[in-house]
Amino acid sequence: MNSRLPLFPTSTRIEGDPPQDERLTVAGCDLPALAEVHGTPLYLYDQQTLDESVAAYAMALGKHYPGQSGLTYAGKAFLCTAVAQWAVDQGLWVDCTGVGELTIAQAAGVPKARILVHGVNKSEADLRAALAQAGTVVVDNLTELLGIPDLLARSGADCPDLWLRLRPGLAVDTHVHTQTGQETSKFGLSPQEAETAVAYCVRMGLPLTGLHFHQGSHFHDPAPLAPALESTLDLVAHLRQSLGWMPTVLCPGGGWGVAYHEDDLPHASVETYVRLVAETLAAGCAARNLPLPRLHLEPGRSLVAQAGVALYRVGAVKESGGRRWLLLDGGLADNPRPALYGARYSALAVEMPNRPNVGAAWLGGPYCESGDILIHDLPMPGVVAGELVAVPVSGAYQLSMGSNYNGARRPAVLWLRDGTAQLIQRREEAADLLRRDLVLELE
Repeated sequence: MNSRLPLFPTSTRIEGDPPQDERLTVAGCDLPALAEVHGTPLYLYDQQTLDESVAAYAMALGKHYPGQSGLTYAGKAFLCTAVAQWAVDQGLWVDCTGVGELTIAQAAGVPKARILVHGVNKSEADLRAALAQAGTVVVDNLTELLGIPDLLARSGADCPDLWLRLRPGLAVDTHVHTQTGQETSKFGLSPQEAETAVAYCVRMGLPLTGLHFHQGSHFHDPAPLAPALESTLDLVAHLRQSLGWMPTVLCPGGGWGVAYHEDDLPHASVETYVRLVAETLAAGCAARNLPLPRLHLEPGRSLVAQAGVALYRVGAVKESGGRRWLLLDGGLADNPRPALYGARYSALAVEMPNRPNVGAAWLGGPYCESGDILIHDLPMPGVVAGELVAVPVSGAYQLSMGSNYNGARRPAVLWLRDGTAQLIQRREEAADLLRRDLVLELE
């Protein structure tokens, strides 16, 4: 088997007579045919892989945690109406940040009880919308908390469930830009601030039901979660004694990583991560004589990344100082992760993917930045202009972090299932770039 194929959605196959007629398919859909109809860059989401990712979490939680549990999809990974609809169908909650993501969730019919709102610096408009439209609001700081009673009084709305976001002082091993749990992080409350917040909620009669923390995104070793859980349970035991309050829900966030490159394989399973969290929490509660809270996890990348494929067309092949460039019709504008984090990807030629590699290639985009390089130094076959290249593990933090740099039009997105391809986001047109513009009135 091609060593890169396990990175792709689980429904991916190499079909056709070898070697000349071989081509990639996903969910029974012919990728060259999809590119011909919808153009490139083109993003594909495979429902089979998405469903299997949820099932892996559900199985692991059921196997290793003796209490109640649930999952929230971290919408920041990629949120559109169709993805939110899928989340509802799977029984997931949806995590939103700000009015924009709330609007998408509501348009998709996500029930209020299953909308959870995060945000490190919620604007008044964000917080008003969250209090009115969400079932749970995660409070990041004391300023936010102290403003909630006034907003509720002005709106006449009932208060949703509140969780407090803690800052555990411990980060996971990941890129510094995606660490969130360290002592100097901008996110969350210190233990002292958390005690102040709990006391305020008790005094004001606010429905505080949960504690939350998040240590970072795209980590591969769950070990640092254990001491963070232990310190959180120490805090819970203290709050029970000092204020008579305990959470009914505990959420250690998400952030479990995935394999982006064949060198990352094999990757530790979701069960490895869930088992450590579940067993640490259950044992920690027993040791402190605490009732088991509902364990809530917030996966994003580990639910949707592998389900996504980005299709690009090679526009030119050139040599530059001994470096072979495959110049693609997409890059930085639809996937800024290599430029932001040094993210390392892999790729396959869509047609004749099993051809022998002829040497290293650099896959660059069309934008006016030397950093617009999707993939560095990847062994590739003798790809020529006009060919299609498929980049796997493209389902998370690509389109959601994309831009219109250089006037780029955001790609179309297809939902693949059982041999069918449904357009769930149309490609932007040039006219879309002018929708917010107003003509300057010159003298």
